[in-house]
Amino acid sequence: MTEATPSITPRQRAIEAYEGSRDRAVDGLDKAPLIALAGGLAAGALIAALLPRTKAETKAMRPAARRVRETARAAMDAARETGNERLNELGLTREKGEDTIRSLFQGVTDAAKASGQAAVDAVKNQR
Repeated sequence: MTEATPSITPRQRAIEAYEGSRDRAVDGLDKAPLIALAGGLAAGALIAALLPRTKAETKAMRPAARRVRETARAAMDAARETGNERLNELGLTREKGEDTIRSLFQGVTDAAKASGQAAVDAVKNQR
């Protein structure tokens, strides 16, 4: 007579699959904890981006957002003021810049007129 092999129930298969998955996950965390951390942070950021902001979050973040905006504005103003001071020290004012651009434009215009006239003269001399 042959002995009947006991059949594995679906419940037992599910338990074995769960244990196997858990063991593989723990092994993966042991081997690459930074990758697991990065994956967790990315998943959290994705979930946070998809969830709508609540009124409480908006109210709580308002002072921080105001401080960031004020700090950025102060930094921009300081950079603009320092840049203007430095340009003035070098003698580069808005008026001088406008004069230089006007002069450059006039020079380009004159060169274009002279080139065009030279081309016309060359064609006339060919006849």
